[in-house]
Amino acid sequence: MTPENTGENTGETTTVTDLADLKDIAGDAPQGDAVEMARVSAPLRQQELDKQGRAYATGRRKDAVARVWVKPGTGKITINGRDQETYLARPTLRLVINQPFTITDRNGQYDVVATVRGGGLSGQAGAIKHGIAQALSKYEPELRSTVKAAGFLTRDSRVVERKKYGKAKARRSFQFSKR
Repeated sequence: MTPENTGENTGETTTVTDLADLKDIAGDAPQGDAVEMARVSAPLRQQELDKQGRAYATGRRKDAVARVWVKPGTGKITINGRDQETYLARPTLRLVINQPFTITDRNGQYDVVATVRGGGLSGQAGAIKHGIAQALSKYEPELRSTVKAAGFLTRDSRVVERKKYGKAKARRSFQFSKR
């Protein structure tokens, strides 16, 4: 049994005997496939906004939990009622928070209001980043694939290991004494 292709433009039937024949038959198929792929890869999700036109998401990292609201604006980021420069003194933490905007080329286009509790500053910055990435994907569903490919939608589940009995810390043994 040989596969056959009915040519829509020419009205003729072509028999395929080799893979090289497929290249000749397909002709300009990649452009047609691109149109089909664009239609298939259309955002399946809808934009999720509240009554004020903001997208809301919760971000988590270690023991920190961040509630994040994203709306179009000038790029101002407010954390617990304070500006990001005063709340996060280290530039690396501010860099972590801005990663979702950098990867999606949306620097300075959205205002962020975040309330964060628990953990330390590093965990809080990671929680805010997670929340911003989720809220961005809710505001612009077509950005979801970009943010997901960068790994920003996945909650980083690493937490501090608990202390075990018979140990000084989680894994450290007590000091050995020979005599």
